[in-house]
Formats: sequence, structure tokens, C-alpha cells
Amino acid sequence: MANEILDKDFHLKIVELLKKARQKVVQAVNHTMVITYYEIGRMIVEEQQNGKDRAEYGKELINELSKTLTKEFGKGFSSTNLKQMRQFFLSYSKGQTLSDDSKQKRQTQPDQSQVLLADFKLSWSHYLTLMRIDDENERSFYEIESDKNNWSVRELQRQYDSALYTRLTLSRNKEKLKELSEKGIVRAW
Repeated sequence: MANEILDKDFHLKIVELLKKARQKVVQAVNHTMVITYYEIGRMIVEEQQNGKDRAEYGKELINELSKTLTKEFGKGFSSTNLKQMRQFFLSYSKGQTLSDDSKQKRQTQPDQSQVLLADFKLSWSHYLTLMRIDDENERSFYEIESDKNNWSVRELQRQYDSALYTRLTLSRNKEKLKELSEKGIVRAW
């Protein structure tokens, strides 16, 4: 009986260890994906800026790239997805929506327009949701809260749909509002 209890406890420890390892692998894959999509977006923007007729060239560039990547890698590289990667770079290349700590780190670097790729802590699906928010302060708030509170994409969308940021801004002064967009909700307890 005592051996069964010890074995069960031992087994539970191994199961827990494996669950944590799997979670770390998922996080590493998500982080790598987000960084890769950011870089693809950067490369598309840079290539489009070198084009002669930007609008037409950019459209054709994305369509041709989509065909090439789909042929090579399969699903996930539609023109729409590539446009989202481009928009992701444009939204985050100036550090518009990263936390205050990240902005301070970046200011010590010579090129402040470069985002620290380690700052991307959420999944690609989170960033797709966040990019739909036009107000940079509001986007920053939801990004910080998603990370701090480990919100799923569904929870992020629920909080956004419930106008959490708007409700909080209505009850705060301008200094607190700036702090809210840089640090998220600061809890007293």
C-alpha cells in the first residue's frame, strides 16, 4: 500500500514535469512564429518601398510571394496572411504598443525604431486581434493585460468587447491613463 502511494506520487511528478515541458515547447514555437512573421512583414515592407509603382508592385509582390510560399510550405501563406504580417511589422516596428519597460530598453539602442523581438510574448492569434485596435494606448493596455493575466485569445476578445479599457479610462485622470497604457492595471493588493 505504501509503495502504491509512493509510485502514484512519483508518477504524478513525472506527468507534471512533462506537461510543463510541453507548455514550454508550445510557447517557444509560438514565439518563433511571431518573430518570423514580423521579419516577413519587415522584408515585404522594405521590398515594396523599393518598388517603382508601389501600389501595383506591392499587390503583385504579395500575390507572387503567396504562390511561392504556399507551393513550398503549404497552407498559411495566403495573400491575406502576408498582408497581416506586413501590417504586424508596421504596427510594431516603432514599438508603438510594447510595454514601457520594453521602450526603455530600446532607447539604449542606436536605432530606436527596431523592436526587441523578445518583447513578443503573445501568440500570433493574440497579435491578429490586437492589430484591429486602432488606438495605440488601448492596444498597449490589452497587450500588457493579456500577458500579465495569461488571457487566451477568447478572453482578450471578451475583455475588449466589454470595453474594459474604455470603462477604466472614464474613471481615471490623464496621468493614470498614461500609466494604464504603459503598465496595465496596477493592483494594490
